[in-house]
Amino acid sequence: MAGLRLAACAAVAVHLCLLLSPSAAVRWLSDPAPESAAAAGHHSYRTAYHFQPANNWQNGPMYYKGVYHFFYQHNPYRATWGNGNLSWGHSVSVDLINWSALENAMDPDSSFDINGCWSGSATFLADGTPVFLYTGIDADNNQVQNVAFPKNASDPLLREWVKPSYNPVIALPDDVVHDNFRDPSTAWLGRDGLWRVAVSAGLKDGTGSTLVYRSKDFRQWERNAEPLYSSGDAGMVECPDLFPVAGPGDQNGLDYTPSNGSAASYVLKQSVMVTLSDYYVLGRYDDAADTFSPVEADNDCRTWQRFDYGHVYASKSFYDAGKNRRVLWSWANESDPEADYLARGWAGVQTVPRRIWLASDGKQLLQWPIEEIETLRKTRVGLLGAEMNAGGMNEIIGVAGAQADVEVVFEVPSLEGAENLDRNQLLDPQRLCGEKGASVLGGVGPFGLLVLASADLQEHTSVFFRVFRHDGKYKVLMCTDLRRSTTRADVYKPPYGGFVDIDIEKERSISLRTLVDHSVVESYGGGGRTVITARVYPEHAQTSNSRLFMFNNGTGAVKVSKLDAWELAPAKVNVPGDGLITHGSMRPGEAY
Repeated sequence: MAGLRLAACAAVAVHLCLLLSPSAAVRWLSDPAPESAAAAGHHSYRTAYHFQPANNWQNGPMYYKGVYHFFYQHNPYRATWGNGNLSWGHSVSVDLINWSALENAMDPDSSFDINGCWSGSATFLADGTPVFLYTGIDADNNQVQNVAFPKNASDPLLREWVKPSYNPVIALPDDVVHDNFRDPSTAWLGRDGLWRVAVSAGLKDGTGSTLVYRSKDFRQWERNAEPLYSSGDAGMVECPDLFPVAGPGDQNGLDYTPSNGSAASYVLKQSVMVTLSDYYVLGRYDDAADTFSPVEADNDCRTWQRFDYGHVYASKSFYDAGKNRRVLWSWANESDPEADYLARGWAGVQTVPRRIWLASDGKQLLQWPIEEIETLRKTRVGLLGAEMNAGGMNEIIGVAGAQADVEVVFEVPSLEGAENLDRNQLLDPQRLCGEKGASVLGGVGPFGLLVLASADLQEHTSVFFRVFRHDGKYKVLMCTDLRRSTTRADVYKPPYGGFVDIDIEKERSISLRTLVDHSVVESYGGGGRTVITARVYPEHAQTSNSRLFMFNNGTGAVKVSKLDAWELAPAKVNVPGDGLITHGSMRPGEAY
């Protein structure tokens, strides 16, 4: 299991969203392995518009000349992490939704990565040439940092990469555990003209660190005296991501540039192995000392804010220069038995890419599905001004329940029935969602959606809100409860939960957007203030259609001021011979 966790990070840290000028020459992510060839086709749990390989195991973008490139950790042989001897898969897209598979970008074939090409990131040099920094598992099973360059930089698909013989460029330090040194970030250029890169390190004294290295030529790297992050509380942290953000409420993205320096607000994100969760904090980056100072936060990153309160890990952001935005992608692995995904022949998906920006109050990041997902919308049903009384439930008819995009705004006429909340409950929202599930009658709430529901409601995933009162103020809890998502006993199906930072007393309404895609449920509460992703495996999906419902199990009425639900068309994701990438599909002026 530990190996699986490490690999997860590695792949996602490779989210090298590269936009490249492509051709129509595409093929499978990998040749089907004998055990999975028959299973690579349709399956009721296979997603329709989330990124995943045609077959086998994955997890782990870059923008270059009009095409997005996604490089990710990939096992070409079977739908598991295996022994960690991983390759870098490679897919391309013009819209971040439809993807074509190319040949593997890198395979473990050199002494410095013979036991696996693990996580890494892409950086553009001053002349625009992309370069990889990645973790290799060498012949002694040490984790070392390597570089790779495109064999032919004029090839718009960057199909071949060269790993110089002088690798590794960063050897294993003496004070770092041999298998806890990985995940080089996207490098950034300081005002002194030197490159910086952050690397995760588990020190021999038990400290979890993010080290900073400097270089003038991407070949000789020197370790900074101070780490970017260091704490003995959370254990090993991995997949670091450091990036600047624009001012509060500004949805434009910022790239790493020397002019940003220490003047801009920065985000530092860490993935924590012991919790398998991602945490981030806002703060100040000192580009002279190469240190980061969190704003109003503890040094234990487990106390920071979460990108997602559900089943995701090893998120990675990138700057999309084509649309001047920062995009976040995360990995959601399987949570059913290994024997099941071996039989299916594939495992692991990426969340829908999300635009992220600093909220208008400057206290947190907001997340929202990229606008391109809306191109898949087809059949729509809508509702205005409906009221749901206590115990009310209404089916949303007219869209496919297994492949949907639902946006709803709930109005809360009265807060008088809000239940009291004690401090201990406030500290553990996931546990609170377990105690106060959708079937537990409340005061203000629970109200929300039942998705991937069977006709008899024996199976359903509930996504809902509940309002509490604490210390004279109101707190909004958001939950995604999987305990009745399937009748199977061998599936991980917990409740997930997080609080939504809104002033419900002032606003008297809260929004919810839920994307449903067969075995993935992504929900965005309060305009993207709180996000929960879940993997679900309903048994009824094998033989019958799934349904959608709205419900209110509180004692007071709730008004649905607006509801829009769309059935979503399937995207073309790594379909062999799809011909998605053509010269005509590139943006004007970016043809090769």
